Amino acid sequence: MTTTTNESAFLDIIKQQSETIAALQKSLDQMNEESKLLREQIDYLTKKLFGRKSEKTDVISGQIVLDEVVFGQFDEAEVSAIPDEVETLITKKKSRKGYSREKAMAGVVEEDRFYSLREEDRTCEIDGDHLHYMGRKYVRTEIEYHPATMKLVHLYHESRECRTCRKQGRPHIRTVHGPAPVLQHSMASASSVAWTMYQKYVNHVPLYRQEKDWQNLGLELKRSTLANWIIKTSGDWLAPMVDRLREKLLEQNYLHADETTLQVLKEEGRQAQTKSYMWVFATGETSQSPVRIFRYHAGRSGNHAANFLSGYTGYLHTDGYSGYGKVQGITRCTCWSHVRRYFMDALPKDSKTPESTFPKIGIAYCNKLFEIESKLKELSAKDRKDKRLELELPVLEAFWTWVDETLPKALAKSRIGKALQYANNHKKWLMTFLEDGNCAISNNLAENSIRPFTVGRKNWLFSSSPAGADASATVYSIVETAKANGLNPYKYLEHLLTEIPSMDIQKNLESLDDLLPWNSSIQAACAVKK
Repeated sequence: MTTTTNESAFLDIIKQQSETIAALQKSLDQMNEESKLLREQIDYLTKKLFGRKSEKTDVISGQIVLDEVVFGQFDEAEVSAIPDEVETLITKKKSRKGYSREKAMAGVVEEDRFYSLREEDRTCEIDGDHLHYMGRKYVRTEIEYHPATMKLVHLYHESRECRTCRKQGRPHIRTVHGPAPVLQHSMASASSVAWTMYQKYVNHVPLYRQEKDWQNLGLELKRSTLANWIIKTSGDWLAPMVDRLREKLLEQNYLHADETTLQVLKEEGRQAQTKSYMWVFATGETSQSPVRIFRYHAGRSGNHAANFLSGYTGYLHTDGYSGYGKVQGITRCTCWSHVRRYFMDALPKDSKTPESTFPKIGIAYCNKLFEIESKLKELSAKDRKDKRLELELPVLEAFWTWVDETLPKALAKSRIGKALQYANNHKKWLMTFLEDGNCAISNNLAENSIRPFTVGRKNWLFSSSPAGADASATVYSIVETAKANGLNPYKYLEHLLTEIPSMDIQKNLESLDDLLPWNSSIQAACAVKK
């Protein structure tokens, strides 16, 4: 009996020790996993802070090379071929692609300047003979810059009378009327307001620095005055134009959308540090009438996109943000650049470690799609669709098979796990671009459209009020639409602020069609010099 009791107690001790060891092992595994995730996070933040900012990768050039077993089925011909010309090509010094001095200077006014001997110096110092002209020698070409100038223009309206009509009691005075003022009871002109907008929204010069520029020209203008110019004129004259551009945008079949953060200090009921958002909606790459519309909203709710796109039924290219799911009636396309970005973020600091294998494979699949896509740009929509099904669909099928096989092997909270899960969650919309040759493989167009805003935000940091944020959205809409149509933004702003104040746009918004950026007269007046 005593022996049996001792054996039972011994077994209990062994069981407790085994449970303790298992618990400690489990705790150790969790700590190792957390440590791995923390190291990965440190590497990611270090790379974001000090690493290269460009997302460009190139499998062919050897930046990221995969084992032939993994990727060779797609690029066997390219990898196997060794052209005889390679050695001679790589030894040649490369120049800037497409650069030509004549082409770069084509739109600049030219002047010939001659330096001649003074009349008193045209005598030979030795024998006193007159120096006869024998020709001139070209020395060099320089770019000469003349700083901006400013002047006060006093406007007068001439009046004339018919004296016969006056004697007979008929209306007898005729007065010519010039363009309407851009702002009532103000010295602002279309050119001065347009320049203020151009400096802030194209050159990213904050108003406090513009204030100093005006002082250097001899005029005391406070930044508050410049801000009022922008807010008032954009609301009165440019906002109706943006409304008309929105109508034209919603007539398109292919749109892009994106959003980024904005800090607005004086929003009612919200703290100054609260995030607001600037949204952009853009027509597709194939559009003959490019439009870029910016909208400021206090939040990121998908209802803002749904309200803006109310009634729209075409394709909408976006990132993976779930808020766009609230837009009814659209066919959604998500962005392969974002998929690649997730894999890039998962790439460890040392790309030669075993942990880099999965990110490299994901990046290579994405690069292959973009490489094929670059060769299809010049095709018609129908031919592009056919070629996508022929060349890209096999790559996509292999990618999704790889994702299904790899996802269970990756830690759910790791960056490679998040990258795989992101791709898997958006599979349906990532495949949509195969349906129509006019659909894009990425949402880069919207990101490139909103990038000037993010660059400007680094300089002026925030908007003081919702009215200022709305004004910024309006001006950015005009500026970016002008750039998309090959116009000089300053010239287009000046043209609009000159013409619209004299138009009755309240009764007839369609009268603005003559000022749309793709109109032939606007192209002639405001196009960038080439």
